[in-house]
Amino acid sequence: MGILTDNVRGFLLAVSSSVFIGSSTIIKKKGLIKSAAAGTRAASGGFSYLCEPWWWAGMITLIVGETANFVAYAYAPAILVTPLGALSIIFSAVLAHFMLKEKLHIFGVLGCILCVVGSTTIVLHAPLDRKIESVKEVWHLATQPGFLVYSCLTIVVVAVLIFRFAPRYGQSHMIIYIGICSLMGSLTVMSVKAVAIAVKLTFGGVNQFKYFETWFFTVFVIASCVLQVVYLNKALDAFNSAVISPVYYVTFTTFTIIASMIMFKNWDSQSAAQIGTEVCGFITILSGTFLLHKTKDMGKPPASEPPLIQTHTQSLSHPHQNLNSS
Repeated sequence: MGILTDNVRGFLLAVSSSVFIGSSTIIKKKGLIKSAAAGTRAASGGFSYLCEPWWWAGMITLIVGETANFVAYAYAPAILVTPLGALSIIFSAVLAHFMLKEKLHIFGVLGCILCVVGSTTIVLHAPLDRKIESVKEVWHLATQPGFLVYSCLTIVVVAVLIFRFAPRYGQSHMIIYIGICSLMGSLTVMSVKAVAIAVKLTFGGVNQFKYFETWFFTVFVIASCVLQVVYLNKALDAFNSAVISPVYYVTFTTFTIIASMIMFKNWDSQSAAQIGTEVCGFITILSGTFLLHKTKDMGKPPASEPPLIQTHTQSLSHPHQNLNSS
């Protein structure tokens, strides 16, 4: 029952994290809109948003959400926590509808429903997390042959992407930047879970920061997060964020679940039917995410006709005038 209670705690923390993170995006955007009316826009290099209370409220909300997500990994398996990140997309879309007057299309509503159904399916069939008494147990799992092979392959592929493919094809192929972030993200989540467990046990009276393993995981998390931020910003700068968001969510979540399966072996105690149900739930979330992003601009008035086309149309409608002028 104790482990089951931890799963429930992890679920509640993951959901609250999604609420805060999804809300932070809209609150910060509202702050950026208000600051743009009084100064230089952020996209143009302005920093007037630093004086805008709404923007700071969004940042505080984001920090609270990320903290809740961090703690969630201490209680529940990554297979449960990570897919629930899709719920942040729902809260972001709903808040945008009310706060920014960005209309949510009927297919967007359907996308939200699919995300909820998929998340519920995973929650009801998620495997129980193993009881860990020391960060050394996590280190033992991380140094098993299977996960060592996965980690080495991941680092080699990331290195090849960074040094060979990114300089040549990064600006034209989005999957290169996203691949770097997603692959490293899967290792980051495993390290975050280790650090979260260490913090949880330390607060419980058993100091884990006296072990080398805890500091190794901590340093890896920091270095990996910096790398991901750099390449995610490159992706956002070069490509449409509406396309990046769902693709990044899919690749990151997929690699994270694979890494969790290899390292923690959460699915060893589950039947084929349970695993199949969880996979179906994950696919349902992916479908809802893509539908929500694909239809986010539906219902908006069409853009005005480009001047070149208008001029060409006018020329066709007045052929004699063009002949006379020539």
